[in-house]
Amino acid sequence: MAAAPVWSVDPRTGKQREQVAVEATAQEVDAAVRAADQARGALTDRAVRAAFLRTAAERLEAAKDQLVEAADAETALGPVRLTGELARTCYQLRAFADIVDEGAFLDVVINHPDDTATPPIPDLRRYKVPLGVVAVYSASNFPFAFSVAGGDTASALAAGCPVVVKAHPDHPALSELVAKVLRTAAKAHGVPAGVVGLVHGFEAGIALIEHPLVSAAGFTGSVRGGRALFDAAAARPVPIPFHGELGSLNPVLITEAAAAERAEAIGAGLAGSMTLGVGQFCVKPGLVLAPAGASGDRLVKSLTDAVSDTDPGVLLDHRMRDHFLAGVAERAELPEVDSPVTPGAGGEHTVSAGFLTVPAGKLAQEGAYDLLLEECFGPVTVVARYEDEAEAKAVLSRLPGNLTATVHLSTEEAAGQGRGPELLAELTPLAGRVLVNGWPTGVAVAPAQHHGGPYPATTSTSTSVGGTAIERWLRPVVYQGAPEALLPPELRDDNPLGLPRRFNGRLER
Repeated sequence: MAAAPVWSVDPRTGKQREQVAVEATAQEVDAAVRAADQARGALTDRAVRAAFLRTAAERLEAAKDQLVEAADAETALGPVRLTGELARTCYQLRAFADIVDEGAFLDVVINHPDDTATPPIPDLRRYKVPLGVVAVYSASNFPFAFSVAGGDTASALAAGCPVVVKAHPDHPALSELVAKVLRTAAKAHGVPAGVVGLVHGFEAGIALIEHPLVSAAGFTGSVRGGRALFDAAAARPVPIPFHGELGSLNPVLITEAAAAERAEAIGAGLAGSMTLGVGQFCVKPGLVLAPAGASGDRLVKSLTDAVSDTDPGVLLDHRMRDHFLAGVAERAELPEVDSPVTPGAGGEHTVSAGFLTVPAGKLAQEGAYDLLLEECFGPVTVVARYEDEAEAKAVLSRLPGNLTATVHLSTEEAAGQGRGPELLAELTPLAGRVLVNGWPTGVAVAPAQHHGGPYPATTSTSTSVGGTAIERWLRPVVYQGAPEALLPPELRDDNPLGLPRRFNGRLER
């Protein structure tokens, strides 16, 4: 690996701002992974892990002004958005600290011997242990929440796994600052700084997934990049779990009755969701099935008015801007695709929001229009106008897996009348989160949250947001016939740690 300079770049101008680091060599990747592996023992104590996570949140908050300024300089996402995202990141760290304290994630199950069972049951004691070093691949569009201190890192540390983060090239300076904060928080609790490693560079990312001491990986990014790493993880001499978020169209179905009831409100809501963050959210609605009649016309007019009032914005980098411009131009050239508001260049460094319309029948069969069923990153969506329910259903049947799927129902349909229940059942196989009369942008950090879905939305059935994200970095172990004196405290009869558990079939809290 050649060590090339790593520059911080201003997306508003496309100019380099400062040299941040150099791309990591194979030897440097190896050193980072080995340092992380050597820090595993310091995370054994749950109290230390929880305290580390809370201190990390406190120190990130204390450095807010510096971090937000650095993030805005590299992403152009704006101080308001970035301040909110940093707050979410700190909340997430504290939420995982609470999960560590509670201990239910260890999933302790104890069975005493039972000779009367068929077959007889020996003494069995089960719980979950950390996998080891986790490789984290940062996302471009969430420089805090899906980056160095984001959900993958927080959940891995909570599980007792050190991390080595592959920094995203769109915010290298911020990545260095955040990693420094996490390391100082670790050292405050006697945890070696190597518990959070950071490397830069494309080749470093490949070397990281191939390192024999890496036990699992988390990724958020493109289908192409994520699939390459997924395949590399599976091709290792010892394959490892790869939890990747790759891409999502996030379909929205609007029933004719819903459009007749509130077309203008739905159109305005759609405009706000598809343009939020300049269309750079992984749950942006990218395909909307709307009726072809008069109520659908009202919806399109409302969408047109709202999108037309949206100011041009800066994408995260010029490469993404080029891909966006090429993608919308290629889609707009298809026959019978119209542009009520043409998406495209808003200036030398900005893009303008817009949307395309197409008869839904064009998407019902395989062909050139399949391009409209692929995610286009940026402020654009496709409105497919369906003639009847069968046409809408035919399009839904062709969609790949998604993070979200949304249905807008009328008041009566939402009350269980008509096709409401049937439509919900049709959308459920398509996504990990199904919304009714809402918009998918905005992913709450909550215990019941699931941010994942069938491939290519994600490469596993797990979530990267919410408390159950910790499960990705654990594996179950059963001790059979082990004397009490040899058992870890989590599995002893007297429960010295006060853990919730299932003891001889009975749930104890």
